[in-house]
Amino acid sequence: MIAIYFHRQLALPILLFGVSIGLIETCPSFGAEQKAYAAGELELQASSVYIHVGKTGFGHEHAVLGKLASGTVRLGVSENAGSLVFNMASFVADVEQARKFLRMEPDTDQATRAKVTANMIGPHVLDVAKFPTAMFNIQSTHQLPQPSKRGLAIYEFQGIFTLHGQSRPIKFPVEVEQRGTWTRLMGNFSLLQTDYGIKPFTTALGAIGVADRLTIYGDLWVANTANPVKANAQRPARTNQPATR
Repeated sequence: MIAIYFHRQLALPILLFGVSIGLIETCPSFGAEQKAYAAGELELQASSVYIHVGKTGFGHEHAVLGKLASGTVRLGVSENAGSLVFNMASFVADVEQARKFLRMEPDTDQATRAKVTANMIGPHVLDVAKFPTAMFNIQSTHQLPQPSKRGLAIYEFQGIFTLHGQSRPIKFPVEVEQRGTWTRLMGNFSLLQTDYGIKPFTTALGAIGVADRLTIYGDLWVANTANPVKANAQRPARTNQPATR
């Protein structure tokens, strides 16, 4: 099971930017290493991926948290706009950070979370041992004429998403916010697991299961293209900002 939350009801990859204002922000912890960031490079600790997993039958909705292995983004270009590499082994189900982001009640215990995570990354779903990464090869990032409801620029990201050894073209809008020497990117898209050769998890003869459609949210921080920085010079704030579903 895997999803990134854009618009839950639509079959096409449509983005929904739901942002609550006035939430407390906290800075992620960094090590002592003085890392130099190239323009457009992702800050991996502050960046997160969230996946909404729907249910079938008597199943339960799930919220998944994942991290990236690497990433670069170039805004306003028509080709070679960057790439995002997802660390599939990092994906965990129903942790507080993910359920809070997706506005879901933290109603699962540790044993259940561990079981759901094991099913998700195991050989019958994501098969992380065989497919340790997924990738979004970003072909273009064009600014759209209309800003977001918050008055921020929106770019259309277009490229090829590869998951479970299968590749499909996707495109979706991304809200872009400048924060000093960092740029925050927030966007989402939907996909069908079966389009990527994944059979949605079921048990109890199909009475309990997860939906085929998944929604994937990205909350990413990249070094400002106009001002590459070091991690300890200025750190991006990580916000567990709830998404609107």
